[in-house]
Amino acid sequence: MKNKVVSSPETQQEAMKIAKATQKPAQTKEQTKLIAQGIEKGIALYKKQQKERARQTDKAKKKAQKSKQVVQTPVDINNESPAVAERSTKAPVLPWILLITSWIGFIVYVSQS
Repeated sequence: MKNKVVSSPETQQEAMKIAKATQKPAQTKEQTKLIAQGIEKGIALYKKQQKERARQTDKAKKKAQKSKQVVQTPVDINNESPAVAERSTKAPVLPWILLITSWIGFIVYVSQS
């Protein structure tokens, strides 16, 4: 089956306007319509190519962003690991400090009574 390209009314009007602008004096309406159809197909092909180029450009941008993220991710992990290490070493210290102060407070309370 043949793929029929359906153009927008704006494209059809633009193609007809171009065909009429380039019309020769002895040219019939049928010939002008055929020229307009050819111009319309050309415009549709051009738009299709531009869409494909835009898709290719978007794919390239996404690929570049992904590769950039992959390169930056190990660096970010390395930058965050010292902070995680600090938190993990400071976290166990706090319960011990609270335990010791509570025992000191308990001893002081008992010794005063």
